[in-house]
Amino acid sequence: MDGNKRFTSERLTCEHDLAILKQHTIEKQEPFAAVLSCADSRVPIELVFDQSIGHIFVTRIAGNIATSEIIASLEYGAGVLGTKVILVMGHGGCGAVKAAIQAKAVPGQVSALYPHIQPAVDQAGPNLEAATKANAKIHAALLRQSSTVISGLVKDNKLKVVAAFYDVGTGTVSVLE
Repeated sequence: MDGNKRFTSERLTCEHDLAILKQHTIEKQEPFAAVLSCADSRVPIELVFDQSIGHIFVTRIAGNIATSEIIASLEYGAGVLGTKVILVMGHGGCGAVKAAIQAKAVPGQVSALYPHIQPAVDQAGPNLEAATKANAKIHAALLRQSSTVISGLVKDNKLKVVAAFYDVGTGTVSVLE
């Protein structure tokens, strides 16, 4: 969250020597946090938190939903790499949540996202921001409950799983839980 404050105040510190960072992460990675975010191009995780190579273990999928593949990735981040927090972050203007609210026919497999987001729509109604925030909370809870690796680390106070919302207009991240 300190990095997000630097981002929103335009005082980034991630101007590290990239050659040194690359060299230090060739053999291993040691991220302190993991983020499950939407695949939206307006949500540049490392920039939003003023971080660089090797600092954040990022998983991205439209609608920031906890599918089995995403859960497996986050289990690796927490269980093997030792991240101390998983942040499930929704964002303003999320197209996946908006599409789920509208529930219209769409091309390809986009509608495969709808069942994962529908509980948030059912809970929050058609307000996009409210549904997006509910979605982040639901998927953070899902991670805490459905993964034995993650739930065990949470129970042992070695990991926190929290939901957040990113305002694409201001750049501000707000913790929801």
